Amino acid sequence: MIRTDLATVQPAARLRGELRLPGDKSISHRALLLATLAAGDSRILGASDGADVRSTAAIMRALGARVEPDGEAEGAAERGGAPGRGRNVSYRVDSPGADGLRQPGGTLDCGNSGTSLRLIAGMLAGLPLVGVLDGDDSLRRRPVARIIEPLRRMGAELHARDDDSLPPLTVVGHTPLRAVDLTTPVPSAQVKSAILLAALRAEGRTTVRERVATRDHTERMLRARGVSVDRVADGDGGVAWTVEGGTAVRAIDQLVPGDMSAAAFWLVAGSIHPDAELTLRDVGVNPTRRAVVDLLRAMGAEIEERPVQAAAGVEGDAGRASGADPDAGEPMADLVVRSSDLRAIDVSPPEVAAAIDEIPVLCLAAAHARGTTTIRGAGELRHKESDRIAGIAAGLRAMGANVEIDGDDLRIQGGAHLRGATTDSLDDHRLAMTFAIAGLVATDPTTIERPDSAAVSYPGFFSDLEGVRA
Repeated sequence: MIRTDLATVQPAARLRGELRLPGDKSISHRALLLATLAAGDSRILGASDGADVRSTAAIMRALGARVEPDGEAEGAAERGGAPGRGRNVSYRVDSPGADGLRQPGGTLDCGNSGTSLRLIAGMLAGLPLVGVLDGDDSLRRRPVARIIEPLRRMGAELHARDDDSLPPLTVVGHTPLRAVDLTTPVPSAQVKSAILLAALRAEGRTTVRERVATRDHTERMLRARGVSVDRVADGDGGVAWTVEGGTAVRAIDQLVPGDMSAAAFWLVAGSIHPDAELTLRDVGVNPTRRAVVDLLRAMGAEIEERPVQAAAGVEGDAGRASGADPDAGEPMADLVVRSSDLRAIDVSPPEVAAAIDEIPVLCLAAAHARGTTTIRGAGELRHKESDRIAGIAAGLRAMGANVEIDGDDLRIQGGAHLRGATTDSLDDHRLAMTFAIAGLVATDPTTIERPDSAAVSYPGFFSDLEGVRA
């Protein structure tokens, strides 16, 4: 019997080409939520069409927003003809706004998306609704206590399985919520965003403090929609965000740049392959998302950055209205990566937090670098779609890399000559794509088990992989 849950990647002699990546998954989720909270008509151009974002779109429909593909907007989002972006989707969202949303008729299925579950929990906390958020087997292993505690402090009622630790998660909203001043328990943009979304429906000013600054898409997108969000320094390297409750979210148009987390796979591929030059178009280079670029450059990667003149983020009247605030939009650039001679680095816990989704493929880069790379304080990787610390170590070891695990730290001895092997993605999209990229530079064919998980964030990844073979 031929197995259909396997993908085999052959070594590539050269890598060449241009790619348009999936729309940024983090921004796509948030754009759908904020368009639903805003009364009126919003357009979202070039959003990710991955399974995770589809889950969020379906939940917004269940809450009463009209969310439809918008072919006209999709055409406006395109620039050039490189492969990849055709697998994105643009949406037109017509919503009654926060006060007009309805009680959902059943369970809200988040699929595999932890972002959907956590952000929508924050959204529901301030609405006079009851929502039950659930998902697949992987999602049911993702921790939710970290959002239950702060949302309860704000006045919402939340309950979860296993002593309030695991989904399904029931949210009984409350209007209005209480404003709070709190520190996030872990460096997590999802936790911070859940609180900020709830704060929109609170009386007074809510302050969210982070010991380590995380990605700021929610804050930028709120500013672009007329909500005052202030950032202040807070302690040694920390940051605090404040939001005044009761401000209506405006309906605007949102342009979604290419996903930096998707770009990371090709940046590593181009860096470690001995004969490569790849161009990635219209990538989001938000300062809080570009850590993987900076870490690869620190390793010696040759990555050229060409800023795109057209501003990413908002367009039309809303874009002009927010033009005076450079922190209200999302910067974009074309990235060109070429074959490089990499060297080992030490990755600190704050750097891990800034590049948490890119750490698996960064481990692959470390396996090719001269010296031993240490990645410290990566425990959060154990709570993703899989235990990514164990998963990446097992896969790279199978291919001949020297990877050691010490608690929440990883040590990767570089200079490996990877050989083809059978690797298990653990049904985790980032592991599936990392092992596929490793297969391009291995000496023999590489087999990836459960490769379809890549479609969670990158539909068509394997087609793009074959397309850049020269």
